[in-house]
Amino acid sequence: MRTRNAILPDADAIHELIATYSGDGTLLPRTLAEICENIRDFTVVEDQGQVIACGALHLYGPHLAEVRSIAVHPDSKGKGAGHRVVKALLQEAERQQVSGVCLFTRIPEFFAPLGFTMANREDLPDKIYKDCLACPKLHCCDEIAMVRGELPKYAFLHQHHIGRGLVKSEA
Repeated sequence: MRTRNAILPDADAIHELIATYSGDGTLLPRTLAEICENIRDFTVVEDQGQVIACGALHLYGPHLAEVRSIAVHPDSKGKGAGHRVVKALLQEAERQQVSGVCLFTRIPEFFAPLGFTMANREDLPDKIYKDCLACPKLHCCDEIAMVRGELPKYAFLHQHHIGRGLVKSEA
């Protein structure tokens, strides 16, 4: 197995992996165009030339990044590919000098050995404004928020959401 940064020719395989888990709501669906636009956020694990796992690191700012779109091919589960992807994404967060990393999951036991602990989703307003407000499960979310590192004290929100760039979080 080899872990590496994704490149555009990996987009189809990443799209297929994510689609495997988005039909039942495990992962948010991603279009092929979204994956291509954000290919530099993705890391993949390949085995014998085939992409068997993927994940992305979304940067909100120096205060927060999000591990997202973690998917492992069903035939490759249990071989460590998922942990390899997350570890590579955490190394990238460290390289970018991000002080906290978050994720939303239904399988916290997978992420706990990698240093993630449970958190309140309200402590992650960047994530809420980016993805949650448009999610059909906004008021009945069954995902668990987890963090590694510092919880952000400030949120960098989009200009059109609040009119300014920097808002203190209500934590």
